[in-house]
Amino acid sequence: MSKTILKIDASARKAGSATRDLTEKLVNGLAAKIAGAKTVTRDVAAGFPLVDEEWIGANFTDPAARTDEQKAKLALSDSLVAELKAADVIVIAAPVYNFGIPASLKSWIDLVARARETFQYTEAGPEGLLKGKKAYIVAASGGTPVGSSYDYATTYLRHVFGFLGITDVEVVAADKLAMDAEGSIKAANEAIDALVAKAA
Repeated sequence: MSKTILKIDASARKAGSATRDLTEKLVNGLAAKIAGAKTVTRDVAAGFPLVDEEWIGANFTDPAARTDEQKAKLALSDSLVAELKAADVIVIAAPVYNFGIPASLKSWIDLVARARETFQYTEAGPEGLLKGKKAYIVAASGGTPVGSSYDYATTYLRHVFGFLGITDVEVVAADKLAMDAEGSIKAANEAIDALVAKAA
């Protein structure tokens, strides 16, 4: 049975981007290990329309009662949600901008984190609906240590994934680019090699 890898690029840089380069290596490595793997790439760097009052109104209208205008308002989100649901493996390229994720990546999250689509509310609290998927976060920063108390990028992404039901999450860090670019990239490449080696 073939598997789909969804690669999300978010760096504003098209060339010379550590996250784009490292993510490409990781995805290629995973694809080579997974028989019949198909890769889908979504570049979110240009951003998406922000969630607004009309979008919220459409989202919380019963699907059977939505007007044509409301369906059109949700069309992009529906497409992104379908893409995410179809993926078995998600690889997010996450540059750290001002201690957090790029606004473009946040806008993607706002469009895919939808009640009744990717999570639901139950008597026991929220429940993610995307269980059984594997996720990788490839993070790069000038000097924000991944996993530190002021790393609001990977900790946020882990939380969002968990909220959506994706709890199997690995992080690759190139987090000392401003101080030791060569060493940081080397460590990230070694981490990728190790992840690919153990991939099923």
